[in-house]
Amino acid sequence: MTRSAAIYGCSGHRLTEDEKAFFAEVRPWGFIVFRRNVDSPDQMRALTDEMRDCVGDPDAPVLIDQEGGRVQRMGPPHWAKYPPAEAYLKATNDPLAARELARLGARLMAHDLKSAGVNVDCAPVLDVPVPGAHDIIGDRAYARDPATVAMLGRAAAEGLLAGGVLPVIKHMPGHGRAFADSHHDLPVVHADLKTLDGWDFAPFRALSDMPLAMTAHVVFDAVDPKRPATTSRKALKLMREGLGFGGLIMTDDLSMKALTGSLRERAEAALEAGCDVVLHCNGELGEMRQVAEGVGGLKGKAGKRAAAALARIVREVEPLDVFAARDRFDALMAGKVEAARGPDVGEAQA
Repeated sequence: MTRSAAIYGCSGHRLTEDEKAFFAEVRPWGFIVFRRNVDSPDQMRALTDEMRDCVGDPDAPVLIDQEGGRVQRMGPPHWAKYPPAEAYLKATNDPLAARELARLGARLMAHDLKSAGVNVDCAPVLDVPVPGAHDIIGDRAYARDPATVAMLGRAAAEGLLAGGVLPVIKHMPGHGRAFADSHHDLPVVHADLKTLDGWDFAPFRALSDMPLAMTAHVVFDAVDPKRPATTSRKALKLMREGLGFGGLIMTDDLSMKALTGSLRERAEAALEAGCDVVLHCNGELGEMRQVAEGVGGLKGKAGKRAAAALARIVREVEPLDVFAARDRFDALMAGKVEAARGPDVGEAQA
């Protein structure tokens, strides 16, 4: 039976009977977990096993937002606390040293995630903030120039891949110039196409070989003045042809206030525009049922991209002495990580 072109969250630490029935009926491609779903290692493994049992696939994608800093769903006391992306460059003041540190941090994250049954991380953030932009990205960005963002973002992606976890580059084609938080409002970017291409879009082009990407709920006047990238055919064409991205493209969370229309309409619009999979995060079953009304099977080119993405999960992970690696990571970061700045990124963020 074909899986549906959707990724859903759930309400708590274990699936309810209603959630199990719904997931078994609609058979989503994947699932996503948030802080509300996380308690302990044993609980996480039980939850992720339940999710996969519902769709009859032991390798079904289970996603999480585990960036570090403000966006970390698994944390103390059972898992390590990781710094925000900008901390790597600040700790080293050297892009090459920061590259090693970013890869090591991501490799350690992958170890944590894989052991909990999570095989997809919604990271790295490839957005490049500009002065005056909303700090919803802020310290989640690796640097303030596209070349360094691309280099450190690739290092993080490679660390995740080496540990058996797929990275998701986000928020394509760029959220760093937005002057609003798309959780609450629809950002509109007025920069010209040449400026966008040389700055905002550049890291995504540089990492166009990655298996998965997440869209930005942002309007780019120069691309499509009427629709945010998530529901814009012109923007999706730019991602495919202009940026050369051949992997699976998922939406950011459909429940975010940047989008308009019913949840069914949002799902339909995103898929019609060219997204492969829609993402709904808050775990509210009534909303998920609405999304499901607008979602068909994951087939054709989208199905092939989904299969190709999962084929990138390595079966034999890169060897890692966890304790030695964590000691090295902590030593490099010790005393050099500033407190995370900006608003806490809540449950809606993906």
